[in-house]
Amino acid sequence: MKQISRRRMAGLLCAGLGLTVLGGCAGFQFGMQKPEVTVVDIRPLDATLLEQRFVLSLRVTNPNSVEIPIEGLTFRLDLSGQQFATGVSNRPVVIPRLGEGIVEVTATTSLPRLLRQFRELAKMRDKVEYRLRGRLVTGNFGGFDFDQTGEVGLPKGFGEAGRRESAPPTERF
Repeated sequence: MKQISRRRMAGLLCAGLGLTVLGGCAGFQFGMQKPEVTVVDIRPLDATLLEQRFVLSLRVTNPNSVEIPIEGLTFRLDLSGQQFATGVSNRPVVIPRLGEGIVEVTATTSLPRLLRQFRELAKMRDKVEYRLRGRLVTGNFGGFDFDQTGEVGLPKGFGEAGRRESAPPTERF
């Protein structure tokens, strides 16, 4: 009698597990490609002594033949290989099929991170490497991770004060 109960219990567990897996995949279409996320713009929002906030405009491109409802996202922005800002957003947006949409998110950084970046930028050439990574949270599809890298050109003359050579000392007799 114990063997029958164990077999029945194992069968019920397998059936339950199978239904759970099928239910989780019901909204997911096989062959979905990951959307591409790129930085379009960065604007200062507000600042206090210890915290600075920026608005990041992100372009989300959907290469799929179905729309993607985005419920929110999380992200991290690195500059020159070091963490600069992080953020989350719970603003829903629908990215049309074979289309794109702009998602504006708030990025937050701290005074030490900002000062470190200013020191690095003063030593830099004319470009800054960045990396944006995070996760798009979607309703039916579970979510998509993204990781994008690139370079941003600095305005001409940026950081020259830190690179100027000082004038040679002069002596007066």
